[in-house]
Amino acid sequence: MFSYYLKLAFKSIKRNPILSLLMVTAIALGIGASMTTITVNYLMSADPIPQKSHQLFYVQVDSWDPHNAFSDDSDDNNPPPTQLTWTDATNLMSAKKANKQTAMAKSGGIIEPKGLDSKPFEASIRLTFADFFSMFDVPFLYGSGWDQQSDDKRDLVVVLSKNINDKVFGGENSIGKDFVMAGKNFRVVGVMNNWQPVPKFYDIQNGAFDEPEEVYMPFYLKEELELPNWGNTNCWKSPEGEGFKAFLRSECINFQMWVELPDLKAKADYLAFLDNYVAEQKSLGRFPRPLNNRLSDVMTWLDEQKVVEQDARLMLWLSFMFLLVCLLNTIGLLLAKFTGKAAEIGLRRAVGATKAELFKQHIIEAGCIGLLGGIAGLGLAVLGLQGIKSLYGDYVNNLSSLDGTMVVVALLLAVVSSVLAGVYPTWRACNIAPASQLKSQ
Repeated sequence: MFSYYLKLAFKSIKRNPILSLLMVTAIALGIGASMTTITVNYLMSADPIPQKSHQLFYVQVDSWDPHNAFSDDSDDNNPPPTQLTWTDATNLMSAKKANKQTAMAKSGGIIEPKGLDSKPFEASIRLTFADFFSMFDVPFLYGSGWDQQSDDKRDLVVVLSKNINDKVFGGENSIGKDFVMAGKNFRVVGVMNNWQPVPKFYDIQNGAFDEPEEVYMPFYLKEELELPNWGNTNCWKSPEGEGFKAFLRSECINFQMWVELPDLKAKADYLAFLDNYVAEQKSLGRFPRPLNNRLSDVMTWLDEQKVVEQDARLMLWLSFMFLLVCLLNTIGLLLAKFTGKAAEIGLRRAVGATKAELFKQHIIEAGCIGLLGGIAGLGLAVLGLQGIKSLYGDYVNNLSSLDGTMVVVALLLAVVSSVLAGVYPTWRACNIAPASQLKSQ
């Protein structure tokens, strides 16, 4: 019977093309608006590394001003700094208390490609440790990351992004080749494949939806090459002395740190280690604030840092309200359509059709209208996302595309919404007295 009712539904839609088009348009507008904001919120709040997000923890210690908290966040009256000092990052790394661990920072330098026709250009750098690549499941096109000996020896080795490898080496396997960056000759040990975690959870302080860095090199080269600070740098007191090294060893924060801990016991042990470390630093005259160390897993960290802005959530609810308005219009149009079929419904009742069968028939028709509206709404959603991309540029490139999940959600939302909108008009139609209609013919 379903196929028969489906056939009747499309015949009915064709019989009243203008009314049907109005209903499809109303649903398409609602779906287009809601799916645009749903997609943005979905991508902003997605788990960027679901296979191990519960094992990766962001490290925070409170080395801030004794008289003022790091921020006046209304949701947290005593938040620790969101980054670490050079002293704390290097001390914690040297302790090697985690299964895997990496401190990191953002920097940049000038690349000098070989060849007379190639011009020097600036590229972003991720200063990090060997564990970075395995911790965050970084895919490789060629080679791999460096080893821990290269960290300790401060070897001039790099991992390149695919984009930079294409630009400098023409996309060839560049393992073992060298190039000049920041005035030094670096050897390539690995080339990453396309990798874009959304959000960029490992360093949301410097742009949660920015592109990953282009060049990756051992962390201690920050000091060796006196590489500049990129991104957020905050200080609560002035460095004690002049020059790069004095600033590096100050209480200014510019570094992030992640640890990989396999279970709750490992997390508790590492937190105890942090408490002991801070107690030791207090004896040296540092960490004037009360003990306030934290380990936040990936999703907790993203939530605490409000990666999904309140404005985005508000727009999501407004889009749902707009969808509701569109559905109310659809209800009115369905009432008009089904009322116009009163004679047909009365005749079918007179020859033995039950209310249940009539209900199924017209609910299927409402679902078909919803499906058509959903398909049209997907097109409007794509246009909406392209509009967002054109307004905000590269910043939202990774938030403005529909994936398979969102396509399914859009179609389901359209069908379910239209079916719900069709319940009352269908109920009214099924309760038409057949005798009154037959007398009027």
